[in-house]
Amino acid sequence: MRVLAICGSLQQKSGNLELLRIAAAGAPERVEFLLFDGIRRLPLFNPDLDGEDAPAAVRDWRKVLLACDAILVASPEYGHSLSGALKNAIDWTIPSGELYGKTVAITAAVAAPERGRLGLQALRVTLQAAGSVIVGGEPIVRGPNFKIETHALLRKLVERANATPE
Repeated sequence: MRVLAICGSLQQKSGNLELLRIAAAGAPERVEFLLFDGIRRLPLFNPDLDGEDAPAAVRDWRKVLLACDAILVASPEYGHSLSGALKNAIDWTIPSGELYGKTVAITAAVAAPERGRLGLQALRVTLQAAGSVIVGGEPIVRGPNFKIETHALLRKLVERANATPE
């Protein structure tokens, strides 16, 4: 199984990127884990640029999505919503359908349990518009159970993706 990991933050030392690296380290042996850093290269969504002549970054994004079996997204909350870079990346898939029916686990690495919920809610709505099957949706507090909860979410994603018919 191929799991694609996407960080909604473009920050080099993001807590969400750390979460994805912890997930990768705990991935079961039969799971290939790919951390995708290409959303930073995507141009702003513009339907006029879509189609056969879509920019290379868009074609690469779509190709990597089609090649994965499941997706793990860790994203911060910006202005009570999801990050603009992540929203833009998802917008590029709506006309072409790469996220349709794809199992996607969502979370946010947070400092306190009440943080990140509005961002995850916005992310859920956006992914549902793209036709994704959502797993999780709760923030994971950076603390003593961070690694345990991260690995549990990855296991849940893999189980759900294995149960979802192609």
